[in-house]
Amino acid sequence: MHKSLLILPLLGLAACATPRESCIAAASRDLTVVNQLIAQTERTINRGYGIDKRQEVRSVPRICYDERSDGTVRTEICDTTYVRDVSVPVAVDLDAERNKLRQLKQQRSRLERTTEAAVRQCVATYPE
Repeated sequence: MHKSLLILPLLGLAACATPRESCIAAASRDLTVVNQLIAQTERTINRGYGIDKRQEVRSVPRICYDERSDGTVRTEICDTTYVRDVSVPVAVDLDAERNKLRQLKQQRSRLERTTEAAVRQCVATYPE
């Protein structure tokens, strides 16, 4: 089966959201992001340090075989590269993190009001 045919059911599921649901999701997107940032900042403060994501690249030599058109096999050393994501602790300014948390919570208060109004508008525009 062709790989692109496997994606079709997923596209169909994505299209299942009603216009009302899509409107509400769009209206609350900023509030969702701010809530995620608040949770992340609170974890950083509680932990006492930040977490940085980095990629670790590693090359491992191995023996490769190259079969030629005349039937002979050539042996050579080649590298295989592996990449993985790693979490690395980093120092943070906890006072700056607390200040950022305070500002995010203020932003959330403002967004809650505007999001509530936008959701009401979605419900009015797309009644069930």
